[in-house]
Amino acid sequence: MPTSAAVRSVLIPAAGLGTRMLPATKAIPKELLTLVDRPIIQYGVEEAVRAGIRRVVLVTNPGNTLTASHFAPAPALEAALNASGKADLLADVRKLTDLADVTTVHQPEPLGLGHAVLCGRDAVGNAPFAVLLPDDVIDAEPPALGRMLDVFAELDGPVLLVERVPHAAVDRYGIIAAEPIGDGVFRVTDLVEKPPVPDAPSDLAIIGRYVLTPDVFDILEATERGAGGEIQLTDGLRRLLQTRPIFACALHGTRLDAGNRSGFLRATIHFAARQPALAADLREALDSVTETATGG
Repeated sequence: MPTSAAVRSVLIPAAGLGTRMLPATKAIPKELLTLVDRPIIQYGVEEAVRAGIRRVVLVTNPGNTLTASHFAPAPALEAALNASGKADLLADVRKLTDLADVTTVHQPEPLGLGHAVLCGRDAVGNAPFAVLLPDDVIDAEPPALGRMLDVFAELDGPVLLVERVPHAAVDRYGIIAAEPIGDGVFRVTDLVEKPPVPDAPSDLAIIGRYVLTPDVFDILEATERGAGGEIQLTDGLRRLLQTRPIFACALHGTRLDAGNRSGFLRATIHFAARQPALAADLREALDSVTETATGG
């Protein structure tokens, strides 16, 4: 089945309960927790836009109205900033509103990533699309998703982003078996969700980015619940592999898992260090903490 149509939509699943970050996420969706100067989800949307995708479909739970509102116009705030002469902040707020075309669909129950993708079917339509998991914040140039789109256009098939992980950690990821075909690109020969460590086919873990074809929807509809009692996207992709080639693209950059406490802290430090205005203060603060911890 030809898949050469341009990828114009990205699904961003954001319907989880954020249990790894409680109690911070009791009232605030995890994707809106702030990394330095912007919420986690904004990093993902900015990556998609830099890759050439402006149509963003948020998959949220029915009670979440806050995530979409971050990208919506804020007339009262804009008026206040304008009246107080804060032109730079006003420009930032308006830029955020114009960043992407954001729509929302609901996932009634947290039934897994495969189910979240399936909930976006009507919004995506019969066209190839990307999936971006906001917890995996990626610092890469060119954008990781942009490189995947290049591979998709060249090889005319679904593309997964992968990263080598410690062998002892393979049971936390979807893992692929694959044959290298050059320049960090692989042809996938098998996929398994969270395999026992001795049974993992490799140490290549699927991480947070997918470029998929619409035929995956019919397969996900027929996919039974797997690991964790959820409809796993990896299980659906394994069935899709029986009908078309699937490829993988190795990450060239830094991935930070902002969905847990230690990863969120690392991500905060990473992005603060990238800002010249904050880097010196960050070093001073870390030196002070180190001295205090060591009794210096």
